[in-house]
Amino acid sequence: MHELSVTESILTIAKRHAEENNALRVTDIHIVIGDLSSIIDDSVQFYWDIISDKSICAGAKLHFQRVPAQAKCLDCENQYSLQERLSPCPTCGSARIKIIKGEEFYLDSIEIER
Repeated sequence: MHELSVTESILTIAKRHAEENNALRVTDIHIVIGDLSSIIDDSVQFYWDIISDKSICAGAKLHFQRVPAQAKCLDCENQYSLQERLSPCPTCGSARIKIIKGEEFYLDSIEIER
């Protein structure tokens, strides 16, 4: 259900930037989501279709870019792809890892029509 508040934030940001740039309408919105984030694309799209109706963003296409999860071992410094959040280092087996990619969530860009 937190996708509703996230989607409301995206709409607020998109509307503000569209108005600041004298847009007639917003045509496309590009969103970056890390694989380890709890954001579900389909839920964001579902809420978007409802809450953007009758706004400058109505009909705007959402584009989702997924960022694969990456970790760095704090013992051997190996960087590797994570399949699960708590996967140990495949090189040394250490559980002392730092997630370096995959938790992102941000609005990357907005395309408008003037």
